[in-house]
Amino acid sequence: MTARVRTSANRPTPAPWRTPWTKARVAMHLLLIADPGPPSSRVAAIKDEFEELLRQSFAVDVHVDSCTETIRVQADHQLEMSTLDSIVDRYPSADLVIMFTDIPRHTQDKPLIAEVLPDRKVAVVSNPTLGALTTRRRLLKIFMSCTNQLLPDGHTAPKHSLPRWGQWSSRADSGRRTLHAHTFTGGTRLVLGMTMANEPPRMARKLSRALAAASATGAFGIFYSSIWQMSHHLSTARLISIGLIAIAVMVGWLLTVNGLWDRPSRKRLVQVVFYYNLSTVLTLIICVGALYILLVAGILVGSLIVIDPDFMAQTIHRPEAKFTNYLDIAWLSAAMGVVAGALGSTFDSDVDVKNITHAQRLRSRVYVAGNS
Repeated sequence: MTARVRTSANRPTPAPWRTPWTKARVAMHLLLIADPGPPSSRVAAIKDEFEELLRQSFAVDVHVDSCTETIRVQADHQLEMSTLDSIVDRYPSADLVIMFTDIPRHTQDKPLIAEVLPDRKVAVVSNPTLGALTTRRRLLKIFMSCTNQLLPDGHTAPKHSLPRWGQWSSRADSGRRTLHAHTFTGGTRLVLGMTMANEPPRMARKLSRALAAASATGAFGIFYSSIWQMSHHLSTARLISIGLIAIAVMVGWLLTVNGLWDRPSRKRLVQVVFYYNLSTVLTLIICVGALYILLVAGILVGSLIVIDPDFMAQTIHRPEAKFTNYLDIAWLSAAMGVVAGALGSTFDSDVDVKNITHAQRLRSRVYVAGNS
């Protein structure tokens, strides 16, 4: 479930683009390869600033190219480096390569932020491992740190040698260098990063039939006085509990019907799969929660338009109807709608729903010999 870079001793001889950069050269050419989606957007946002930062740090002419490509993985979920080679072949003048991937990476029981292969002049940075709200400054620090790690000793920029919150480690057997997330905060940051990469708003738009069923059912609350009376007599705590239970029911239904809960195929993947499942559940909670709030707002507006205050006051046996009475009706009706929406979601495309998960998207990357 986690992607690693294959570093076999039998790998092919490095191509010309992997020739080490030295200060004797008058220019540096760096290639940024980003996965489609959030990684590509982030690279586009910082490319010019990164180029200028490199120019100031190394006092040479710098050119940064960027492209959007999906890097495939092997059946064992290691990154397929031959597909990377075919991309870089289109940029023969590139001295260094940084690949910014949407794949969450995890080694040594800790989330892996970046990995550097000095002999190949390639660095791999994981977007989800950086967290949900990675700032431009932090992303630039990561890219600069990777650049320093790719260069020979004595050619680095001391000011950007290491980020304050991380420490590079090396493996003598393979020569690769890794930058892991903090032991205590890395897991939380990874899950939040994976959740944002799942793009919950995009997922919510795909639940069109669920939204239709929820809206139709919730609208009954506007026209049935028994729901007015029930919502009036329920305490605030109980109403909140009903709403949370309704959200939990729909999340559980989506997980079960669409097979979104993954099980580890190997013991060493237990923690990794836990991160996948946790990010999936959190994504669904955000989606269903947004659906619930949308229903509450819609039903509230509808009830304010349709239900006469004097008639409501007479029905619930109160001197006058208050805004909170309308809100209670909307809240209870939305809970009914969300439960009905769970059934409606059965008719939404399971492919669309499954594609919100990192596990499913990773499976779609699996490289098959002979396929591009």
